[in-house]
Amino acid sequence: MSEKAHIKHVAEEGWKLSRNQPTLPEVYRSLKIPKSGSWIKKFMAFVGPGYLVAVGYMDPGNWATDIAGGSLFGYSLLSVILISNLMAVLLQALAGKLGIVTGRDLAQACRDHYSKPVAFTLWILCELAIAACDLAEVIGSAIALKLLFGIPLVYGVLITAVDVLVVLLLQNKGFRFIETLVIVLIVTIGGCFLTEIILSKPEIGGIMKGFVPTTEIVTNPMMLYIAIGILGATVMPHNLYLHSSVVQTRQIEQTREGKRQAIKYATWDSSIALFFALFINAAILILSAATFHRAGMTEVAEIEDAYQLLTPILGTALGSILFGVALLASGQNSTLTGTLAGQIVMEGFLNIRLPGWLRRLITRMIAIIPAVIVTIVAGESGTAKLLILSQVILSLQLSFAVVPLVKFTSDKKKMGEFANKGWLKVLAWVVTVIIVILNVYLLYQTIFQ
Repeated sequence: MSEKAHIKHVAEEGWKLSRNQPTLPEVYRSLKIPKSGSWIKKFMAFVGPGYLVAVGYMDPGNWATDIAGGSLFGYSLLSVILISNLMAVLLQALAGKLGIVTGRDLAQACRDHYSKPVAFTLWILCELAIAACDLAEVIGSAIALKLLFGIPLVYGVLITAVDVLVVLLLQNKGFRFIETLVIVLIVTIGGCFLTEIILSKPEIGGIMKGFVPTTEIVTNPMMLYIAIGILGATVMPHNLYLHSSVVQTRQIEQTREGKRQAIKYATWDSSIALFFALFINAAILILSAATFHRAGMTEVAEIEDAYQLLTPILGTALGSILFGVALLASGQNSTLTGTLAGQIVMEGFLNIRLPGWLRRLITRMIAIIPAVIVTIVAGESGTAKLLILSQVILSLQLSFAVVPLVKFTSDKKKMGEFANKGWLKVLAWVVTVIIVILNVYLLYQTIFQ
């Protein structure tokens, strides 16, 4: 048996169904990987999918928890952001490996492995999570448009629908255009917060100390609640589906060495990109600690409050403007990747092929319609509550994405020689159990407290 035949045999042995047409078929294996040249040249060919994933870890849904954590407890919860990010690095590496080795994204793998009723239930839960995440991003963008340009929230929500046309336009020009736009927006967000941190003059010693975990995080109920909120808002379930699909945009060689190289570079890509997300999430908390906490304003938790208070505290309008620009970039970035995730999940779970514009329109409308209704009926206070509800839904769904991912990548029948090693299997299940317990606790606290 040739090496290619052996790889194909191993990849199919543990699956009930033969591989379907890939999700995102228009960009599947559309980007070539150089067969010669330096490792840097090869690595750069893999750079991109990790940044699409990283966007979900710095979306507007994260901002409120980071702002609240910084204003209440200073730099103390930086360690939670770090730990959450390390968990995300592990899970995204597994998602990338699943896509590269099996040629299936996580949605297709679930559809193949589970019975039809279970797979359908997982699809419904995943669609709810994507809609919830999309909802947070739509509202975040609308808030940014209101703060920067005075556009009413209802009109701001409707304007965000334009990203459907942007995705269509860019995808027609190639997947690299989408990746490039996302990276540019991430750099914009990072640049805004770097400037904000310089203006706020935080305590370097306090920052370094904040990255070291303390027992107070567990013993202080309020600190624990916000810490779990940070973790719940950080690890996004739809990113696992997204990553397992977009890594397949590369034309990798279907050999042991080709897959091993792809796994290595894809893991580097997502890990480096997620540390940009770590910087941005940490920067939001540091900014909140260096301004609001230092000034004794420990009750600042709303995005709009933070925007209004930054100018008088920093002594320049530039602080508020940069904050608004970063929020707008974050919201638009996240809605763009959320639309892709919606397409992947629908195609992967249901094996449905719809026209590109219709798939994206459905995904966007699921988020925009409730946002418009709540904004009209309940006003700004309603949208704030809607943001909280979106995070609760995400917390509830996360376990239903993480457990299958760890299960599949640990199965030798499905992954062959690329299955998780013993130490990695133990680590992955420990992280899974921690995430499940903490998210169930967060859900309980949100509903019953």
